[in-house]
Order: sequence, then C-alpha cells, then structure tokens
Amino acid sequence: MALETTNTLAWIVVASFAVSALLSYFGRDRYARTLAGATWLAFAVFWALLVPHFWFVQKSVIETVLVAAAVPGCAYVGYLVYASRPSLMVLSRAVAVMGVIYLPVLTVDWVARRLITATTMQSAWLQRLLGYQPEVLTGPTVESSHTGFPHAFLYVMDGHRYLLEVLLACTGIGSISLVAGVIVALNAPIRRRLLGLGVVVPVIYALNVVRVSFIAIAHGNQWFDGPLSRQVVALVFSPTQTNAASYYMADRVIAQSLSVVALVLITVALLRLLPELETVVSDLLYVATGNEYDLSRE
Repeated sequence: MALETTNTLAWIVVASFAVSALLSYFGRDRYARTLAGATWLAFAVFWALLVPHFWFVQKSVIETVLVAAAVPGCAYVGYLVYASRPSLMVLSRAVAVMGVIYLPVLTVDWVARRLITATTMQSAWLQRLLGYQPEVLTGPTVESSHTGFPHAFLYVMDGHRYLLEVLLACTGIGSISLVAGVIVALNAPIRRRLLGLGVVVPVIYALNVVRVSFIAIAHGNQWFDGPLSRQVVALVFSPTQTNAASYYMADRVIAQSLSVVALVLITVALLRLLPELETVVSDLLYVATGNEYDLSRE
C-alpha cells in the first residue's frame, strides 16, 4: 500500500514540475516558482514515505541515509526556489524529465521485463567471459516468483544454492533517468546535450552490468563471507541476514559505495562537456552547505 501511495504521489510531483516548467517557458515566472516550491514540498513527503521501505525492506544503509537526507533537502529547495534562488528551476525541470523517463518503466510491466532481461543476459555474458558459469533462471523457483523471462542467476557451491534476482533497480534505469533528466533540462545547445546523452547513458549502463556481475559472482562464490562480515551485517542490517553476508557486503556496501563515486566522476566529466551543468552543481552545493561556490574554469 505504501508503494502504491508513493507511485501515485510520484506522478503528481512529475506532472506538477512539468506544469511549472511550462509556466516558466511562457514567462509566468512567479506562478512557476510558486508551483515548483510547493511541488518540492510534496517531493519531500514522497521521500519521507520511502524511508521505511529502504530501511526495513531493502535493508540498505546508504540508500536509507540518502533518502532520509532528501526529505529536508527537498523542503529546503522548495523554499529557495520560491523565495530567493530561481536558478533551481533547472533542477525542477530535471526532476520532471527524470520522472517522464523512469515512471513509465516503473509502471509498465513489459518495459520493466525487457530491461531486466537485457541486464540479466548481458551480465550473464560478462560472468561467463570472466570464467564463471551461472545458471540463468527464467521460471519460478523457491527463491523467486517471477516467470517467463530471464531474471536471476543461480550458483551452486558445496551443495548450497546462491541466487541473485535481477530487479528493476538493478537495471541502472534510476541513475540513467537522473543524469538524463539533468542533461535534458540544461540551457545548453541541443547538439551538446545529445552528445552528453550519447556518451553518458551507455557508460552508466555498462558500469551497471559490471556491478550486477560483480554482485552475482561475489554472492555465488561467497567471496565476502566470514566472521567479520557476519558481524557487520548483523550490526548494520539485520541479525537474521548473516547467512547472506557476502551478498550484503558486495551489494549494500561495496557496489553502492562505488556507484556514488562513479556518479561523482561522471558529473565531473560532464562539466567539461556541458559547462552549463555548473549552475546545477553550484545550487546543490549551496543547498548542502549554505555556501556559494564558483565552479567556472579560468
């Protein structure tokens, strides 16, 4: 029920941001900023509703911290875009574009299945290239209820089954929609924006295939299982999940940490191709620190 509520609220937020962008385009800046400010507050509520999901269901410390931080962050952005920082309208447009890309994938089952299938098959190819032989599952198992399309890897070691199910979140569509939304929303020539999309989207997708393959191999071969890992998982995630310590260390700790680093490096690279991105980065730094930063190159 909670996810159904957040999905509905997400559509409302995206639609409201899109309307505020149209109002700004037609010169109704006052109305645009008022609507955008109110929508950012609704966006804060959206993230607040998701905090329990990431903590209790996803059991991801990094994602829970980021989602929890987004609640006051979005509320503060709403105040700034309305009161004193109209440049944040670019970020508002970016959220609208991101939603247009991501929400149909989230809500249309056949699109999600195709993305999951592509990610699964390409990750399986990479694992085999590296000398590992996962079984690719297409039907229901004890661990998974999905059926009819490739969606999971199974490793069997010492009589134990280690399964990794590929979910929509594993396809990289979240990161792709985020970066694509920002690029499309920039006030930059179309040619450079298209070039940015043409470079960044394949890079993010390829890195995601590497990430999924790493998690599958690490979990399937129990790379990170051990007393210390089990203690960390019991302390940080759940005492009942220590038998999946290798998975939690590979995914929730190592892969998610490196994903944040990768997004930062991609942003730095994009700044060279799209200097207009400096405005967005400066705004985000101001929201996070309260200080102004000049990112322009001499």
